[in-house]
Amino acid sequence: MNFGLTEEQEVLKSVARRFIDEQAPMAKVREIMESPEALDEGLWKGMAELGWQGLIVDEEHGGVGLGWVDLVVLLEESGRGLLPSPLISSSLAAAAVSEFGSEEQKERHLPALADGSAIGTLAVLEASDIPGPEGVELSGTAENGGFRLSGSKRFVHDAGAATVFIVPFRAGDDIKLGIVESSADGVTARSFPTMDQTKSMGDLTLDNALVGADALLPVEDGADALARLLDLATVAITAEMVGSMDKALEITNQYAKDRIQFDSPIGKYQGVKHPLAEMFVDVETSRSLLYYAAWCVQEKPEDLPLAAARAKAYASEAFTRIGIDGVQLHGAIGFTAEYDVQLYLKRSKWALPAFGDADYHYERVATLGGY
Repeated sequence: MNFGLTEEQEVLKSVARRFIDEQAPMAKVREIMESPEALDEGLWKGMAELGWQGLIVDEEHGGVGLGWVDLVVLLEESGRGLLPSPLISSSLAAAAVSEFGSEEQKERHLPALADGSAIGTLAVLEASDIPGPEGVELSGTAENGGFRLSGSKRFVHDAGAATVFIVPFRAGDDIKLGIVESSADGVTARSFPTMDQTKSMGDLTLDNALVGADALLPVEDGADALARLLDLATVAITAEMVGSMDKALEITNQYAKDRIQFDSPIGKYQGVKHPLAEMFVDVETSRSLLYYAAWCVQEKPEDLPLAAARAKAYASEAFTRIGIDGVQLHGAIGFTAEYDVQLYLKRSKWALPAFGDADYHYERVATLGGY
């Protein structure tokens, strides 16, 4: 069995890396992350021309029609470059409509999400901060086949840039998934600063906002559908984490070769090369867990919850270690804003709690694995 990338995936990886290196070098990233929504319209348009926003959208609705392993290949590269964009958020919204939407909903939303003219995101977390169906407390009031929503969603990725929100809420004992557009009455999104300025995050406030019958995703079991979306989100976030971990290791390894101390590169000494070796093992282990989870999305969905939990749990701890070790192995200069390695430490702090931290997913592993 061949566990490597296909020729097409290698091409996707190469093109993505070249595009990011040329169009979003670190100097450009630093410029974009100072903008209110960490979004550059020209860069977003260039990504759309390459088909990135529609990578997992079927060709019938304007997408490329590739799979989740292909998306993970792309997200690894965006993670390596700390690419400031709502690529993950919009891909997840497209996945929600693709998997659970009606034909009319697909025709209305997927072409715009695929060409980048619309930006989507999941709005899941609330005050309880529980990343799952059990954390959904927002309640809808029935009206003409739809629902009125009043409440807030917290820590919404790319809230300020999004035009389409996938919002879970309760209708009695059931969970519903609604498509909420930013232009609708009673809908307000606000961004707030975070440690990782390359990632935008904010709150979504709903004030008697109407989710019409035509905006409800026709799912049989809303809790199961939401759990599936959160597993997809977990895989997507982990993909960017693995790419960022790999680049942080690359930067630190190069520094260990270039930095001379006592007439030798510091990478010669055990106190440096041993942590580098451990970082490499962490990256490769995380990547292995990630790609199995990505394969499960379409090939073995019954194994996805456990596979995604394993990948995110391990990567969350590994990325935190790599971020800290990367800065420490640079010495005092690693803590300065001028050196890029500190940006990867900040990304690890952002990624750790995203769609569940290590403790949350280790508990899932124990439960799903029957331990």
